[in-house]
Amino acid sequence: MLRQILIHTVARRAAIVTLIQKGAVRGICHSQPCCSSDVELTSVRYPGVQRGSYSQLSDKHVQHFKSILPKERVITDEDDIAAHNVDWLGMVRGASQIVLKPKTTEEVSAILKYCNAENLAVCPQGGNTGLVGGSVPVFDEVVISTSLMNNIISLDELSGVLVCQAGCILENLDSYLSERGLMMPLDLGAKGTCQIGGNVSTNAGGIRLIRYGSLQGSVLGIEAVMADGEVIDCLSSLKKDNTGYHLKHLFIGSEGTLGIVTKVAIQCPPSPKAVNVAFLGLDTFDDVLRTFKEARSGLGEILSSCEMMDMLALDAATTNLNLQRPIGEFPFYMLIETSGSNGTHDEEKLTSFLEGLMGSGIIHDGTVASEPSRIKSIWQLRELLPASLTSEGLLNSYD
Repeated sequence: MLRQILIHTVARRAAIVTLIQKGAVRGICHSQPCCSSDVELTSVRYPGVQRGSYSQLSDKHVQHFKSILPKERVITDEDDIAAHNVDWLGMVRGASQIVLKPKTTEEVSAILKYCNAENLAVCPQGGNTGLVGGSVPVFDEVVISTSLMNNIISLDELSGVLVCQAGCILENLDSYLSERGLMMPLDLGAKGTCQIGGNVSTNAGGIRLIRYGSLQGSVLGIEAVMADGEVIDCLSSLKKDNTGYHLKHLFIGSEGTLGIVTKVAIQCPPSPKAVNVAFLGLDTFDDVLRTFKEARSGLGEILSSCEMMDMLALDAATTNLNLQRPIGEFPFYMLIETSGSNGTHDEEKLTSFLEGLMGSGIIHDGTVASEPSRIKSIWQLRELLPASLTSEGLLNSYD
């Protein structure tokens, strides 16, 4: 029977949830950037989480890894490893002694086959932008970084299907596609660092989910390597495929527990010709819900994003990051984006929607932007919220 040596995320998460419920979690997260040594070891912070019966890394293991990868891609220097041991929030820290940086599926397969034979636990790692500590080791797992697996393999501009390696950065993919009249169906505040393999492995939602749905619908195929080194090739690029089992859905959101995603085929929609953003001020959360309901019915097919922020969150962004508040102070704010193919039609529809809500007293103030620079500055208020909140010194993430 295959030994599942990939990181034991499910068991670890269950144990941590239990500790939180019992009030046993202690310590605070640090502002970014932070020194690795300042962050308490995960094994100390969560004493109820026990290391599995895995082997300890030895010189023999390191030498074998150097026979699989060039020595410069076998990282053992403590300072170079530090960033891979600590999560983005500076909340948890592992004690890995080695980081491996493969470039191909074959190298990932060879690494996992050896780790499985030697009973070495591993931690797959992409851009390390997660907010729940799942992308860093808990103990001394072997970190397998996909950062060098960053090649775009193909793009069918007719069907809009992109095939790429798992380590491609989301923003780089979006820039590549925008030059060809397409866009990624996924957008995140961490797009400048996060990797598509990590996005798929965590089934990341993002700010375009309301328009394009989850990655379960956008991802057409994946290639993944299981714990024993076996390569699972489900890299279909066919949208209408009703043949056999769709194993890709097992890997989407599996967080590395079933295997390491190495390649992705994803359906990319056309870039919109017109984009508008409205930033609104509201008094109550019930008003937020009513506005969301009206946006879905009133804006319909052009609604691409609908985000909510409260006053405390926006205060953190404007105070800690010196961002400008576009309207006055309100208990709640909403950011609504529309995107479509006809600017005049979209503006008329958005104007009618806003006039109706302001007339009924649901919205009290707002601003609308269609220029790219203003749209970007408004979106920064939402996208930089995690960074602004870490400046407060204590953050409880619900990501």
